[in-house]
Amino acid sequence: MSDRRTILVRLSGQDRPGITAGVLGVLASADVHVYDMEQVVVRGRLTLDILVGVSARDDVLKELLFWGFTSDVHVEFEIVDDHEPSGPVSKFAVTVIGTPLTASALRAVTTAIADGGGNIDRIERLARYPVVAFEFDVAGGDMDVMRANLMVAAASHSIDVAIQRQSLERRAKRLVVLDVDSTLIQDEVIELLAAEAGCLDEVKAVTDRAMSGDVDFAVSLQERVARLAGTPADAMDRVREKVRLTAGARTFVRTLRRLGYEVALVSGGFLPIVESLAADLGIRHVAANQLEVVDGRFTGRLVGPLIDRAGKARVLRDVAAEQGIALEQTVAVGDGANDLDMLAAAGLGIAFNAKPAVREAADTSLSVPYLDAILFLLGIRREDVEQADADDPSVSDHTTPLPVPGTPPL
Repeated sequence: MSDRRTILVRLSGQDRPGITAGVLGVLASADVHVYDMEQVVVRGRLTLDILVGVSARDDVLKELLFWGFTSDVHVEFEIVDDHEPSGPVSKFAVTVIGTPLTASALRAVTTAIADGGGNIDRIERLARYPVVAFEFDVAGGDMDVMRANLMVAAASHSIDVAIQRQSLERRAKRLVVLDVDSTLIQDEVIELLAAEAGCLDEVKAVTDRAMSGDVDFAVSLQERVARLAGTPADAMDRVREKVRLTAGARTFVRTLRRLGYEVALVSGGFLPIVESLAADLGIRHVAANQLEVVDGRFTGRLVGPLIDRAGKARVLRDVAAEQGIALEQTVAVGDGANDLDMLAAAGLGIAFNAKPAVREAADTSLSVPYLDAILFLLGIRREDVEQADADDPSVSDHTTPLPVPGTPPL
């Protein structure tokens, strides 16, 4: 019978170069097996846990205590049960986003996880501005129960919470399909055109009903387009100059492209605007509706394939198939009822500042006004994005976001 004991060695102290190498040097001098190891540094304070198998005849624990004393590192030990779980344990990623995140909100989130049977293995800060974001690695628990609990916590504390299974597919997302109006951009292009045509109020009323799902999108689109009949087609050029990107859009798309993602724009709006945005952002895949023009004026009709609710989902599937990407590796982002089929078809459907019916149907939702906050749902850290931008001489749109109220400076 083996006389080896399983010991958890925990070290803590002021971080500096050489601590990890030093403790492993002590362990290397003895007959020690390393089973697990995890290290984290929070504001200059290090915590290092090492799970080891130690011979009962070895004095390595005494040597560790002496090394800790001479190195100004606190060392403690715990004898643990070395029994391994008999089967795989489900793993989940819970992402929490707020502006700011209070202790009360985080308590509600962690309680929701615990009440669903989940155990938090690790917590990582993904961002501190312009939003605060954390990712919780959770082991075990009932996903449906945790999701329901987390949604209650999110509503009660005005935060965004997402839960996803930790899987190869989650770490290997390869295609992001974005709605355009009120998602990639802050505007509804049909309303900008309607303002040019002098019928904004009538068109906006129909748009609101369509986005809420109260009227079929295709019917509503034809009704709105009909009101543009007779408007000079060069109105589209003036609208193009008025379109405003959503905050964080450039950073979001640039980061996705840097990581090798395919990005597609799919819109119930109009092709000239979508193609212009795609060219500006370096996006290859676009699909949108086309207004008919005769003698330099809009006729009030559409030409070509209709991009409606079903059409958006079809585009997602077509681009994924063309690029050899499984649907489980796709992400769809939208805000209106005409995005519902697309959100359902994707591996991850995200409702971005969406209507209530869309938030309820999507896998997760975001209510912050920053499109690049979606990166945090993919497990991407703000610091990594900023470092990549700093190292890229082609990036010229650096901004300095205001810090979240109540957070200390770095």
